[in-house]
Amino acid sequence: MTEPKTVATKINEVVPGVYHFQIQDERIKHNSDSHAVVHEGKVVLIDPVPVDPQALARLGKVEAVVIDAPSHQRSAWSLRRDAKVKVHAPEGAAKLDEVPDAFYKDGARLPGGLVAIHAPGPSAHHYALYLDRGPGVLFCGDLLMNEPHGLVFLPDKYQEDPARSPQTAKRLLDFRFGVLCFGHGAPITSGARQAIETLLKSGSAAR
Repeated sequence: MTEPKTVATKINEVVPGVYHFQIQDERIKHNSDSHAVVHEGKVVLIDPVPVDPQALARLGKVEAVVIDAPSHQRSAWSLRRDAKVKVHAPEGAAKLDEVPDAFYKDGARLPGGLVAIHAPGPSAHHYALYLDRGPGVLFCGDLLMNEPHGLVFLPDKYQEDPARSPQTAKRLLDFRFGVLCFGHGAPITSGARQAIETLLKSGSAAR
């Protein structure tokens, strides 16, 4: 899987301890979004796209990289080499360019205080990540996208089992959160729970 060539130059704070950076990804002709969780000077990167090293260094020392699906390897492997950090990937994930340093499964506690939530639909080995800190933050990976016209599911043609995605989204409502972050789209920091509820009620589930 090729790594994006475009480099993010800005990193923006979402809420204290959570940061967002984005590129227009030439591989998919769409935006690709990444996040950083920072705690006590240690940085955990989630699905990282290429990012300006100086901007990243201002957050602190990178401790680990977490990818939530095989399709989000992005810059994980080059960061592992450059920053000498471990890459965590879903257990059973196939088509990985390199062997991760650690695999995780549902309920696993990951660096940065993240908790893995199995989130099938986009793929059998797709995960959401939960941060029970501050307002509560859910990183949705490919399950949901924040498009200019609002919250949507990943289109059916890119999913292994789109019928499962609404079920997965409904299960995410069991968690306490006020912020939603995405693999594609800017974070939602207000009305995040209501956005999922509205999507589920609309019946537009990834169609």
